[in-house]
Amino acid sequence: MDGIARAATRVWVDEFLAFEGGADVEVQPAFAGPLAEVTQTGDTLRVVLHPAVPLDSQATVSVRVVSATAGGAHLLDDTYTFTMEDRTAPRLLGAQAVGPKSVRLAFDEDVRAPPAARFTFTPRGAPAVPVAATEAAAEGALVHLALDTELTPDVVYEVSVEGVTDTHGNLVLAPHHRATFTGFRPARPPSRHFQLWDMLPRHNRRADVTGDLHRFISCLQEVTDLLLSDLDAFPDVFDLERAPEAFLDAILQDLGNPFAFEMDVLARRRLAAILTEMYQQKGTALGLRNAIRFFLGIEVRAISPFASDTLVLGESELGVDWVLGPSERFARYAFNIEVERLLSQAERQRLRTLVEYLKPAHTHFVDLVEPLPPVLPEHWELGLSELGETSRLH
Repeated sequence: MDGIARAATRVWVDEFLAFEGGADVEVQPAFAGPLAEVTQTGDTLRVVLHPAVPLDSQATVSVRVVSATAGGAHLLDDTYTFTMEDRTAPRLLGAQAVGPKSVRLAFDEDVRAPPAARFTFTPRGAPAVPVAATEAAAEGALVHLALDTELTPDVVYEVSVEGVTDTHGNLVLAPHHRATFTGFRPARPPSRHFQLWDMLPRHNRRADVTGDLHRFISCLQEVTDLLLSDLDAFPDVFDLERAPEAFLDAILQDLGNPFAFEMDVLARRRLAAILTEMYQQKGTALGLRNAIRFFLGIEVRAISPFASDTLVLGESELGVDWVLGPSERFARYAFNIEVERLLSQAERQRLRTLVEYLKPAHTHFVDLVEPLPPVLPEHWELGLSELGETSRLH
């Protein structure tokens, strides 16, 4: 096999000549780092380039190679590209308090917040409450932090990030690991003026030469503002559409919810909205139908007496369709419920629980009537069925 013509070999990196075989200086100075070398054997020419200045992170690099065999029978002129690995550390662009106990961090690229990541908050004003992050969740280029206590409103905090990485494992590095933000102040009515300092007698305020009294009142003012904010948010607690899940359970308990069924949050909100009406319809056929439709999503075809062939006053004829009805009290107040489809065992149990609670107290629920399963015809089976014995025409 012919060897490589070293003098006919040229290599360009991003259109810059990096190697020229046969020249006095084959590897050009820009690519002649400590690891650069040229090795040639009988049929191989190995060129190692070591850029003096590292190529940009995530840059697309093109390499063109021109060469020929020693006899000139084979020529090579080929170009290929590759992308540099990501070595750029992510940068913290800013921070924002989005709630009394919630902070959002923004980075210049998608990041990860592993369990070992640390977030340190330092207040830059006084008085201020020290806070710490209890949970961190990364979502794209954002990291959402949950804090252990409320931020002091309007006080500047500095957050320092350690251990956060991008998707390629590059850590956030100084000086791009810090950001400042202002403590969250809850919304308040524009006309409200509830400043404890202004409520003090004037002579006490004039006597505060050192400012210690003002700083002490400022600490009390922060607690007062938080209490007022909780009072402002109280309508959201008893609003069925916005109440947090824990308060939603308390609302159902306060309404005396008699149903121990497992339901998602949306179903519980709907139940809280109609539970009073359900109480009002208790003991009626309409209440039974509505409750079964709500909890099971099925329609009741009929609620029929258990002894349905008994005498009907004004309709039955003596000796024609007259049937002696039951004489026992139980049979006179017993009933069946007919549904439109087959139910699962869990649905049957839930339906019976509903009916036993909602039916009139003196009545008795006997049978749940479901559609019969479809009858499968007996087909002929080759080699098994016998004409006139085990075969049926259908």
